[in-house]
Amino acid sequence: MVGLVASLATVLLSPALWAAWIAVAGFAALSATGVHDMRQARHAILRNYPVIGHLRFLLEYIRPEMRQYFIESDSEAAPFSRAQRSLVYQRAKGEPDNRPFGTQLNVTIAGYEWINHSMVPTKIANHDFRITIGASCAQPYDASVFNISAMSFGSLSANAILALNKGAKAGGFAHDTGEGSISQHHRVHGGDLIWEIGSGYFGCRNDDGTFNEERFVANACDPQVKMIEIKLSQGAKPGHGGVLPGPKVTAEISAARGVPIGVDCISPSSHSAFSTPVELMQFVAKLRDLSGGKPTGFKFCLGHPWEWFAIVKAMQQTGITPDFIVVDGAEGGTGAAPVEFSDHVGAPLQEGLLLVHNTLIGVGLRDRIKIGCAGKVITAFDLARMMALGADWCNAARGFMMALGCIQAQTCHTGHCPTGVTTQDPQRQQALVVPDKADRVQNFHRSTLHALQELVQAAGLDHPRQITAHHIVRRISDTEVRLLSNLVMQVQPGALLGSLDKQHNVFRTYWPLATATSFQPVLTPSSASQELALAA
Repeated sequence: MVGLVASLATVLLSPALWAAWIAVAGFAALSATGVHDMRQARHAILRNYPVIGHLRFLLEYIRPEMRQYFIESDSEAAPFSRAQRSLVYQRAKGEPDNRPFGTQLNVTIAGYEWINHSMVPTKIANHDFRITIGASCAQPYDASVFNISAMSFGSLSANAILALNKGAKAGGFAHDTGEGSISQHHRVHGGDLIWEIGSGYFGCRNDDGTFNEERFVANACDPQVKMIEIKLSQGAKPGHGGVLPGPKVTAEISAARGVPIGVDCISPSSHSAFSTPVELMQFVAKLRDLSGGKPTGFKFCLGHPWEWFAIVKAMQQTGITPDFIVVDGAEGGTGAAPVEFSDHVGAPLQEGLLLVHNTLIGVGLRDRIKIGCAGKVITAFDLARMMALGADWCNAARGFMMALGCIQAQTCHTGHCPTGVTTQDPQRQQALVVPDKADRVQNFHRSTLHALQELVQAAGLDHPRQITAHHIVRRISDTEVRLLSNLVMQVQPGALLGSLDKQHNVFRTYWPLATATSFQPVLTPSSASQELALAA
C-alpha cells in the first residue's frame, strides 16, 4: 500500500505531468477569455480578435510610461493626433477628460493658438447650442451646432450607420447620409437626416444616371429628412469621381442607391442636372420646392476662386440663394482617396471658409445663408476656431468614427476593418454592438458641446455665434503673438458691390473673371494683363 502511494505520488509530482496540467489550465483560461471576449459588447477589437486583442489594451494602459518613446520616434504632429484620439475615446466612453501636468502642447512653437478668457465669465443654462437654417423656408430646421458629417452606407457598415443614427436621435443632432443616399439602416431609429445628393443622384436617379424628380420627392418628403444638400465636391478628393466595383454592390446598397446589383456603381466627377452657376441656383430652388420647402443648399471644397464667385454672381442675378453652404476642407475626409488628391488638391478649410464667409458679407448675402464646415474638426476648440472664422455650425466625420471605436487602422478600403466600422463583412461588423456604440456617439457629442459651453463661458460670451477672430490668438514666433483678426481676411459689408481697388487681391484678380452664366473665367486682354500684374 505504501509502495502504491509512493508510486502515485511520484507520477503526480513528475515534471512532465505538471507541465501538462499547466498547459491544460492555460488553455482553459485562454478559452474562457476568448469566449468572454466574443460575448462582451464594450470592445469591438476583442469581439473580432479575442485574446490577442488584449495586447492593444496592455500597450494603451502603459502608454504614459512609453510617451517619451512615442514622441521621439514619431513626427512632431503625431503626439497631438494621438492626444485627440484619446480625448474622443474618453468622451465617448463617458470617462473624465481632465488631465494633470498642464498643456499637452508646446506653447512656444509658431502656430500655437488659444482663446482669450474674460475676467467676468458668463453662466450659460445648457450646452444645447442651436441655429435655425432656412428661416424663410416652409420647413426650417433647428440644428445643433455640431453634427455628423457625410459618410455613406457602403463606406460604413450597416451597424455603424445604425449606431450613428441612434446616437443622433438620442442626442438631437443631425446625421448626414453621404452621397450613398438613405439606406434602410438610416430609417430604423429615426434620427434627423441631411440627405446628400451627389453627381450619381443615388436614391433619385433614372437608369441612365440622370436626376429623377419622382424618386427625389419620395425620399425628400420623408419627415426624417430635414435638409437637402447638393454635393459639388468633397475635401478628400475634389474634382474626382468614384466607382464602387460591381462585386461590392450588394442588395442593400442597390436598394439604397437605385443601381443594379453586381454592376459597377459610377459616381461622375461632375453633375448632369446643371452646367452653369445659374442652372445650379435653379436646381437649388427646384429641390427646395419639390421637398416641400425644406432647407436646401450645397457642399463643396473651394477650388478655382472664379467658380465660387460665379456662383455668387448667379445668386445676385437670379435672386435665388441657397439656405446653407457647407465648406469642406481639403484636409478632411475619412474615405479612401488617391494620395495626391488627399495631399495636394483643394483648399484647406481655413482658406475656403474665409473666402466663402467674406464674399457673402461683401455682396450683402451673409444674413440669408448659413455656413457649415467640415475638415478635421474634433475638439471644442476646433469648433470655436471655425466659428471665429465665420462658420455657423461644424460637422465631424473622424471624431464620430472614433466614437464608434475606429482606431484609424487605415484598412477602410480593404474590407478588413478590425472594429467593424467600415466593412461590409457580416462577421466583422458584428463586432460593433449598436446600443453600446450609439451611447458613445451621443456621449461624444454631449461632452464636446459641454466643453464648448465652458469655452464660451470663459470668454465671457453667451453663444458660440459671438466668437470672432478677435478672441483667438496665434503665436507667430518666439517673441510675437497676434490676434487672428489681424492675420485673416476681413471684408466689410457690401464692399464688393462697389469698387474693388482696396479689396484683397483674390477679389481684384478673380471677381472680374467670373460670370453667372459659366464656370469658365471670362478672359479679356485687360483682365489677363491685370491678373499677371497682380500675380507678379
